[in-house]
Amino acid sequence: RFQIQRGKTDPTGYKSLGDCFRTIFQREGLLGFYKGILPPILAETPKRAVKFFTFEQYKKLLGYASLPPGLAFAVAGLGSGLTEAVVVNPFEVVKVSLQANRGAFTEQPSSFVQARQIIKTDGLGFQGLNKGLTATLGRHGAFNMVYFGFYFNVKNILPVNKDPNLEFLRKFGIGLVSGTIASIINIPFDVAKSRIQGPQPVPGEIKYRTCFKTMATVYKEEG
Repeated sequence: RFQIQRGKTDPTGYKSLGDCFRTIFQREGLLGFYKGILPPILAETPKRAVKFFTFEQYKKLLGYASLPPGLAFAVAGLGSGLTEAVVVNPFEVVKVSLQANRGAFTEQPSSFVQARQIIKTDGLGFQGLNKGLTATLGRHGAFNMVYFGFYFNVKNILPVNKDPNLEFLRKFGIGLVSGTIASIINIPFDVAKSRIQGPQPVPGEIKYRTCFKTMATVYKEEG
């Protein structure tokens, strides 16, 4: 929700992450935090299947290119992320549109009604159910490239521990660091995606239109 804000001039903008939590709780109740939860749940199974299946396939294909293992993992991750993004983007459009609704949880339309409304109004293309695809491609591509590249490279460098508890901590720590670094790198794409898919500042006028132009606007206006 915090990413969907429309700049410092938004009269209903949140002052901080804490203010965002307090305002949602006060105005929309506890269920306000769970708006748009169904689309991510529905997307989770195909998303994971596509991510790991395509990663393995791209890795096999890159084996014929004689790339260094570290680079091959990163490129395979990039490919899997881009493929994953195509699958999840329609779900993201519905999710963000539901989260942007500041009414009570019980008053908002269902995920299926919202999806039908988006298709009816704007179609299936880049102004409708696939709005913000470029930003979603950047978000998932950057995340998976860094995550898989870092995880497998560092995992192969750090020695395996015979103690199962220490081995668990080794893998957990590598995964934690990988996910943190990947999230830091891909968050600008995530913000751009939320702004493009969310409500525009002025009804009828499109301020956040393309991925990199949106990033430039956010940087110029908000730092």
